Amino acid sequence: MGKLFGTDGIRGEANRYPMNAEVAFGVGRAIAHLFKKGGHRAVVIIGKDTRLSGYMLESSLEAGVTSMGGHPYLVGVLPTPGIAFATQSMRADAGVVISASHNPFQDNGIKIFGGDGYKLTDAEEETIEDLILNDKLNDLLPLAKDIGKASRLEGVNGRYIVFLKNTFPRNLSMEGMKIVLDTANGATYKVAPDAFTELGADVEVIHKTPNGININDKCGSQHTDDLKKKVVETGAAMGLAFDGDGDRLIAVDEKGREITGDQILIICANMLKNDGKLKNDLLVSTVMSNLGIRVACKKYGFKYHASKVGDRYVLEDMLKLGSVIGGEEAGHMIFLDHHTTGDGIIAALQLVAAMVRKGKPLSELARMMDIFPQKLINVDVKSKPDITKVPKLAAAIKQIEKELGEEGRVLVRYSGTQNMCRVMVEGPSDTVTEKYCRSLADIVKEELG
Repeated sequence: MGKLFGTDGIRGEANRYPMNAEVAFGVGRAIAHLFKKGGHRAVVIIGKDTRLSGYMLESSLEAGVTSMGGHPYLVGVLPTPGIAFATQSMRADAGVVISASHNPFQDNGIKIFGGDGYKLTDAEEETIEDLILNDKLNDLLPLAKDIGKASRLEGVNGRYIVFLKNTFPRNLSMEGMKIVLDTANGATYKVAPDAFTELGADVEVIHKTPNGININDKCGSQHTDDLKKKVVETGAAMGLAFDGDGDRLIAVDEKGREITGDQILIICANMLKNDGKLKNDLLVSTVMSNLGIRVACKKYGFKYHASKVGDRYVLEDMLKLGSVIGGEEAGHMIFLDHHTTGDGIIAALQLVAAMVRKGKPLSELARMMDIFPQKLINVDVKSKPDITKVPKLAAAIKQIEKELGEEGRVLVRYSGTQNMCRVMVEGPSDTVTEKYCRSLADIVKEELG
């Protein structure tokens, strides 16, 4: 059956292996077993986004944890970073998120946090896989008298909102600022509007009525057309779009133009530097970030490090190198002074703080970073062989890199969560970038599609 965990937990089509009730039940049992110590029963927080399949997986996880003698606490719909917060706040042993992030509703996933609010280590995930895939859990079941019991945890939304508000500087105010939020019919649909309203903003919300199948559907951080229109139509200062589980942010300026995660990172890192809070003068992003981020870092006097793609690798490098800010171009941003994991609402609050402090519109702040022409094409693939071992593709990449020289770069990599190859080219002009990217994407389709 192979591995269960990918780069961001377990993910797949709901009600099909590995995203079915049986695996979720096994994960619940494995977590309860992994985190029990002596006579201590594992306390596990379980939360979810708004997908229809969340009910099925929540019940299975709950049954798995209780069957192994653990105590699950159900918090219902809450953003992924909210579950990390609740796990820490409750001093629980683990927190489980049922979500497939920005994927369409038919997918779902399981992400696990330890009691410290950080995602599990590779070794812990491997232990869980071993317990499930090698059928080791049946021999470990407690007697009937030692089965655990589940509880529903009330008031977590309120606690999380207070936590969020405390990340916004007390000496600043959003009073009179009109902000449009796109909650993607997902996990932020309650907490984000409440947090911004309580901080004084004049808030308008779109895509705020989840029905189980409309999460991320032409809305949220990956589909900002509706948000752009609404910002311009209402004369708002900005628009803020979250993804289905609330760990990503993409912003729209007052003119209706999208601001990337890279631009937000530069704006916020510069604010931290001016405040003397940019630890080690370092910003961490990934190899997928636009070349412009390196140029901007140099311009504003701080260092830059590119990690592998994936928020876990960004975080790993941040901790190793002593950085307090890092993230991905796609909008996943980590502010370690405030939280242990990426949080779209915290990122949004820091961006608003930078705007209020500078007294400048977002369109002006966005110009702090020039974006090099970039083209990204996602190609569905049937297999994922080592790219250097696909002769035609490897040769084409080498040739294009030679032709671009210092004026661009090529990055061809597989998605960690989908059967997809991402082809990204940056170059001196839109025409050149488009031409090279399409030629590589055609080769990927021909060789691997």
